[in-house]
Amino acid sequence: MSIYLPIAEMPVSGLLVLLLSALVGFVSGLTGLGGGFIMTPMLIFMGIPAPVAVATQASQITATSVSGLLAQARRRMVDWRMGLLLSTGGVLGSTFGVSIFSTLLAAGQIDILITLLYVLFLTVIGALMLFESFMAMRAAGKPIARPAPRPSYTAFNKLPFLMRFPRSGLYISVLPPLALGFGVGVLAAIMGVGGAFILAPAMIYLLRMPTNVVIGTSLLQVLIVAAVVTLLQATITQKVDMLLAAILIVGGVIGAQLGARLGARLPGEQLRAALAIVVFGAAAKLLWDLLTPPAYLYVLDPS
Repeated sequence: MSIYLPIAEMPVSGLLVLLLSALVGFVSGLTGLGGGFIMTPMLIFMGIPAPVAVATQASQITATSVSGLLAQARRRMVDWRMGLLLSTGGVLGSTFGVSIFSTLLAAGQIDILITLLYVLFLTVIGALMLFESFMAMRAAGKPIARPAPRPSYTAFNKLPFLMRFPRSGLYISVLPPLALGFGVGVLAAIMGVGGAFILAPAMIYLLRMPTNVVIGTSLLQVLIVAAVVTLLQATITQKVDMLLAAILIVGGVIGAQLGARLGARLPGEQLRAALAIVVFGAAAKLLWDLLTPPAYLYVLDPS
């Protein structure tokens, strides 16, 4: 089943895209990690232009974040005040990121930036996942040490514009959450990722938020920022392919549900180690494509 993508200006196999999005959604549900940093490179490998892959992937993240946020909200695991503050920074960052995206797109340099960023981030993410899974497997069977109580005081108390966050039990400056949200928003605009793989650890180790509210709060920020990025990309760069987005959403939702059910029965450490190897492979493929000379150095523009 071949379909023609009007924005990408190319035919693709709709069945292959559906199966690929379902597979990535399955892996996401299986491991608990967002699939945006995997799906975008896969679309690029299929020949879809990088700007279209990045812009369209943001729409899938918007759709798939809704159900997760609703589930966390029902459990009262969302710090709404912190989430809205992070989202404010994220909206500003995504607006800035889309302006960079648009400028580099007009200059014909956006593809190389996207590829370089993905090579860097996939390598780092793969290394961290492999290290985490190795440490978890090494600690298996050993007595679990009780963690030390998390200190309520942080260096952010010295900064101005202090605000209380009752749900998280914090009293910190609004500047660090705004800066964190801004950085994640820039990455979401340029790379087409939700950014939760950066946001969640930063919320735990930098902002000192309780782990039980981190997932829901980060989902709120991811949902708002991804929606803004989709809107900006559709209106400014016009690189959102709605037909491709619809297929990605359907496949991703189905795959995530199946993966979540199976993930509860399988050891997470081995799954993350296997996914880390896949991530390393994707980074190596992107780097190879970047360093290998193209078959045609010049392409005639029919317009």
